[in-house]
Amino acid sequence: MPSTTAITVPQLARLVGLPDAPVLIDVRIDDDYQADPRLLPASYRRDFRTVSTWAAAFSGSKIAVICQKGQKLSQGVAAWLRHEGIAAESLEGGFEAWAEAKAPLVRASAIPARDEKGRTVWVTRSRPKVDRIACPWLIRRFVDPEAVFLFVDPAEVPLVADRFTAVPFDIEGVFWSHRGDRCTFDTMIEEFGLSTEALDRLALIVRGADTARLDLVPQAAGFLAASLGLSRMFRDDLEQLEAGMLLYDAFFRWCRDATDETHNWPAGGKAP
Repeated sequence: MPSTTAITVPQLARLVGLPDAPVLIDVRIDDDYQADPRLLPASYRRDFRTVSTWAAAFSGSKIAVICQKGQKLSQGVAAWLRHEGIAAESLEGGFEAWAEAKAPLVRASAIPARDEKGRTVWVTRSRPKVDRIACPWLIRRFVDPEAVFLFVDPAEVPLVADRFTAVPFDIEGVFWSHRGDRCTFDTMIEEFGLSTEALDRLALIVRGADTARLDLVPQAAGFLAASLGLSRMFRDDLEQLEAGMLLYDAFFRWCRDATDETHNWPAGGKAP
């Protein structure tokens, strides 16, 4: 009988990167983490010994807990969270099973230092179009769900980065930027170690739209049109980002699940 308190690697892998993915909490001991300092996408590191002090912060969330092998630590923490009224499962087989399945893992060394509230803080130019929405989407879905994004005048990006300890991105002369004919979204996928078939396919669309190479893939032209339309709909860059998240969620699902699907009219049979 399938476990009612554990989630399998294939089940969790299908949820990673989606807006309704569970919150992932890594409770590996430090020795195990130092031996392989990678993280499941968008996961938080927490100390299993202090679960009673941080459990309430995840009230109302769905949780998947990860330890090294999916045994005592993750099962104990998940049980404690359920005791607190929080829906929690442990990852069957733990980090080792996830890594063995070659599911995506983020290089922890690439994640910038976090602020006092545990968030990464990023700054870029105002009035985003493509790359400056694509990168925040990638960060929030795969690196840091609580990441903060500051959009400021182009000339002020370096100074704001300095004054507010924020990480500048998608401007010239910084680490997180274009490299050759590849855009900042490509750079982030490479540096975080997030290359997957679906994200690589999405990166090609973003690159084509962001670098005026609409011939790279057929979807690039439509993606650019939707991005420019979004930029005209919102005066507030953060409101545009929130709306853009849905656009990127949709293209990610297409890249992952629907590239072979066509649409005809009249449609016969039941809707998928």
